[in-house]
Amino acid sequence: MEMNIINNTIQFVKEKLDGAEAGHDWFHIERVWKLSRYLQKREGGDLLVIELAALLHDIADPKFHDGDETVATRIATEFLSEQKVEQEILEKVIFILKNMSFKNRNDAPKDLPLELKIVQDADRLDAIGAIGIARTFNFGGYKNNLMYDPAIEPQLHQSKEDYKKSNGTTINHFYEKLLLLKDLLNTGAAKEIAEHRHQFMLLFLAEFYKEWNVTF
Repeated sequence: MEMNIINNTIQFVKEKLDGAEAGHDWFHIERVWKLSRYLQKREGGDLLVIELAALLHDIADPKFHDGDETVATRIATEFLSEQKVEQEILEKVIFILKNMSFKNRNDAPKDLPLELKIVQDADRLDAIGAIGIARTFNFGGYKNNLMYDPAIEPQLHQSKEDYKKSNGTTINHFYEKLLLLKDLLNTGAAKEIAEHRHQFMLLFLAEFYKEWNVTF
């Protein structure tokens, strides 16, 4: 039964995200799903809740829906209800979807369930390292943002609304989000993975500035 629900969810997400921006497409979902499964093996938690939340976590990213944060939970609730998922499981999944994003981190409850911590960690791991760099520049190109402008400073400690409206350079996004993620992870297993990915981003930035400034 659970396998059927997972397979149906995979097919549903693939169809919904057909043609999505490459940093938030099915392949992003697949990586987060696989990372979530790995973290669950290391840390525990309800596997069905974790898998469903991982697969549905970007079903309607507000960035692509005029900032509307209710679209994803509405779509996910309708789908899970159609799949006759138990109400308790459904509610746990929706809670994760509502509270796992970076921009909502200051509004989320303090005592988060392990399942949310795992899916959140998996999503944040996919935002750093080589894949994170690729996704960041892809989205910057999608938004037609500048790669870098030395005159534009990163906007640190942004409020949720300022973060949502931010249209800064792609390089600034490293300082506004990506380099912060390592220290925001919840689980020991995720922190182990993050260390190398974080260092890789620092090496990339050092090389970027060297080439930008044409220094040898």
